[in-house]
Amino acid sequence: MIRTRSALRHGRTAVGALLAGAALAACGGAPHQGSAAVVGGAQITIASVESRVAGLRDAVAAESGGEQTTERAGLVRRTVAELVLNQVVDRALADRQLTVTDGEIDEAKAGEAKLLGGTAELERELLFKQSVPAGDVSAFYRQQLGIQKLAAAQGKDARTAEGDAAIRAALTDAGAKLKIEVNPRYGRWDVQQIGLTNTVSDWLRQPVAGGA
Repeated sequence: MIRTRSALRHGRTAVGALLAGAALAACGGAPHQGSAAVVGGAQITIASVESRVAGLRDAVAAESGGEQTTERAGLVRRTVAELVLNQVVDRALADRQLTVTDGEIDEAKAGEAKLLGGTAELERELLFKQSVPAGDVSAFYRQQLGIQKLAAAQGKDARTAEGDAAIRAALTDAGAKLKIEVNPRYGRWDVQQIGLTNTVSDWLRQPVAGGA
């Protein structure tokens, strides 16, 4: 079941945060060059993924006081999955004319910070357990609140099996519309599973004969 804000302290099953969009290369070239993924015609660059992962590693090192820590397996791949999922959630919300406001995000953060003992404790929890750096906490909550709203729009509670089914239906539909392509070094976006799976498909496209 895709997790919701209320399940934050027990780990995350959804695959939050930093979106990186750029124009595709011109027709006749190699539009996938330098891309980690192409979502709805927008590029998520390898450079943006590597930058976010490097930032996460630096933040963990700083928080741990230089002590050696064990990095979560598949961090880079999960980062790509998060960036793709953000856009899938955004599309599903837009299709239903739903939005997540800054006020709702602030309220959600404040509520969980209170439960955990303060903002610093919340940020540390997200960093070490969810691989979310401090700068992406709001984006994390935007995604999670968006997921809740997809269930609520169907009169369902996201924490129930019926709510989970409603969420998955919405995200599956949005993913299909976006025509998601992922660099095979990270896997393939499975529209039905709403996540990355392994793949050996080609990635770089050959130039079109005769130009654009």
